[in-house]
Amino acid sequence: MEEISTTAPPELQLDNLRAIKVLGKGATGTVFLIHHNSSHLPFALKVVEKSSAHRRALHEISVLRRLSATIPHPFLPYLIASFENQEFISWAIPYCPGGDLNVLRYRQNDHVFSPAVIRFYLAEIVCALEHLHERGIVYRDLKPENILVQQSGHVTLTDFDLSRDFMPRKPGNRCFCSDQEEKVNPVPTKNRKFPRGFVLHKKKLAKSARVSPVSRRNPSDFPTNERSNSFVGTEEYVSPEVIRGDGHEFSVDWWALGVLCYEMLYGKTPFKGRNRKETFGKIMLAEPEYMGKPSAVTDLIGKLLEKDPTRRLGYRRGACEIKEHHFFHGLRWDLLTELLRPPFVPSSDDDAELTGGGIDVREYFQKSKLPPSPSRDESSPRNVSLTEF
Repeated sequence: MEEISTTAPPELQLDNLRAIKVLGKGATGTVFLIHHNSSHLPFALKVVEKSSAHRRALHEISVLRRLSATIPHPFLPYLIASFENQEFISWAIPYCPGGDLNVLRYRQNDHVFSPAVIRFYLAEIVCALEHLHERGIVYRDLKPENILVQQSGHVTLTDFDLSRDFMPRKPGNRCFCSDQEEKVNPVPTKNRKFPRGFVLHKKKLAKSARVSPVSRRNPSDFPTNERSNSFVGTEEYVSPEVIRGDGHEFSVDWWALGVLCYEMLYGKTPFKGRNRKETFGKIMLAEPEYMGKPSAVTDLIGKLLEKDPTRRLGYRRGACEIKEHHFFHGLRWDLLTELLRPPFVPSSDDDAELTGGGIDVREYFQKSKLPPSPSRDESSPRNVSLTEF
């Protein structure tokens, strides 16, 4: 595993950073909204105490570095900088002022999204997962709380500490969903200023992003014969093969995509029980229940929630199979970042919070070992990840 440098850039030390507020607290660390003293650039800083999750923190930084080695993907974060001292490991990524997809869903009527909005967000998430899989990264923790809304209204995945490295998945047969080769614009960087000393992982300037809303198996059953037996994920999103201990690979992300789609449509997950045992039992044995007439979106959900991973949509040819589903009929994947505005764009009023507050990061860890009061309910059982790495 790649080690990070022990020498931080001169202006990216904890003593030179002002934390405005705590954005959230997870299994591996605490995320602060930081306002840089000299450049006035807001960013999210994840801080992990070395005594708690040293190895997982290094893994997440390594994944972010790999994602930042080329022009960043528009629906994935890039690493601004990383540093460590005797107490902490910290890394900075862009701040997403729109909150997470779960918070956004609760703002909607009946706490659900329309099929058109689901189509828009799912398309971006499929592209993000495709990018990860082609680089040999299984995400393994897809859920609304890990999908953030950028200033542009695009989504981005976050939290890669539960991800796993495999051999990169070779792209499947050419997708038939577009007559043109897929083209996704990178994250816009023109006219952006970064603090001196920040280690940037991109050099090209990119066009502005515009988006349209729009039973145990033999090892030979898996394309690369490479699987993980780790028991990781979030209870309501974990796949049957993980519970069975069969070993798992890229298909676990497509299962989680089906659970996500169901929750966006109905406001609840399909297999939630009264406790973990009942939830796992439903995941293993129950079929999802649908309301109303069958539709393209319920057909997609059913194909993604196939309990046999080798029959699950996306197993053979990855994201191409999902893109070809009729729920996405007519979507120009090659122009995904160039069309109309997203369903929700954070207002400029949200920037007002960047001028107040003030948290000493060191003092925060010294004085309080209790979870903060983040914008989402981190104490909810569904947000507790199963973290056997």
